[in-house]
Amino acid sequence: MYRRWILSALAIILGLVLNACSTATIQPPQAQVTTITPTSNQQKSAKRVVTLSSLATDIIYQLDKTKLVGIAGSTLFKNDSSFKDIPRVSEGQTPPNLEKIVALKPDLVIGVEGFSNQAIQRLQELGVPTLLTQVKTWESLENLTQKLAELIGANPQPLLNHYKSFLPDKATHNLSTLVLVSNQPILTPNKNSWAGDLLENFQVKNVAAELQGKSPFGGYVTLSAEKVLEANPETIIVVNPPQANSQTEILESFNKEPFWQKLKATQNNRVYIFDYYGLVNPGSIDAIQKACEQLKKDLFASN
Repeated sequence: MYRRWILSALAIILGLVLNACSTATIQPPQAQVTTITPTSNQQKSAKRVVTLSSLATDIIYQLDKTKLVGIAGSTLFKNDSSFKDIPRVSEGQTPPNLEKIVALKPDLVIGVEGFSNQAIQRLQELGVPTLLTQVKTWESLENLTQKLAELIGANPQPLLNHYKSFLPDKATHNLSTLVLVSNQPILTPNKNSWAGDLLENFQVKNVAAELQGKSPFGGYVTLSAEKVLEANPETIIVVNPPQANSQTEILESFNKEPFWQKLKATQNNRVYIFDYYGLVNPGSIDAIQKACEQLKKDLFASN
């Protein structure tokens, strides 16, 4: 079991670093990079778009699905018939297939800063217009949507209005909250992360918001069991890793820890399980919406 959770933690950390399936990356809170290679066609609206992240895929599809000619494979779309006929240019953590991309004759390829850089650089050398993106905050999600709409000649307002419907009209959760994304090591997001910024938009009191540590992953802090006990949050969110065998696997691992039953949140039955996509890694518009709905349902109802 210990070995399994070490592997789970490593998988989560790898996801935080590489983010092959979304544009969530560990950067300072305002980080939202949009770098476009200069091309003669830059003034024109892109008509053939290849996306190397699930979030960019979903945004382009929602803005104008006719522009999407190639996507990166993602478990988020595995059973979604909307995407079944769109060619895949990569699968999982594998690098995108440049030959497949070039064969699709794209006039815009959208990659992820920190993961797609090598492929994007090669495509630039081949004269293909590219865009590198990062999404770390709600504001950067809106900015990216506006930028992509501009590039493909679409109206972003309906989608932006859709985003606003995810957020609560009135945030009322005032209980101290701790998000735990892995057990070995115990990893939690501070305010410089997608999860931290999402909690801030819900006005949730994230006890780790201001914490800084020696974790190599900006926006995330490692905690000892003693630190968790010291914080003693009234609400805990545990995040199930994407590769978990069951919805309760990570909670079962925490239940075996000696400190777990000493926490207020555990004693008061205020421990909630969330999916990795949507809360830790934005993943897709649908994943974000589901995370927001669960925050409203679980956290606000716990007051």
